[in-house]
Amino acid sequence: MFRMFLLLSVAVLAQPAIARSPVAEVICEPTSALHNKLETQFGSSRAATGIRDPEQIMEVWTDRRGNWTMVVSYSTGTSCIVAMGQDWVSTSERDPA
Repeated sequence: MFRMFLLLSVAVLAQPAIARSPVAEVICEPTSALHNKLETQFGSSRAATGIRDPEQIMEVWTDRRGNWTMVVSYSTGTSCIVAMGQDWVSTSERDPA
């Protein structure tokens, strides 16, 4: 009986933990509407951009409190929030000389 309990306990504990995301689903809107919402409703500004491929641009939006939002903008005119978090810290490269 104890052996069965031990095996069951190990099996339950060995299951992977399910990560909970603050973004339950991807939120997409026309790019201008999403950018306007980030600026006016959330007080965010674009902190960084990068080209992912010829059809997509990745953007990081931040606010003064350190909250950040990652957005992918598509050439079709749609943008989607794909990740968000807190405690954003901007770093800059220093000239080693």
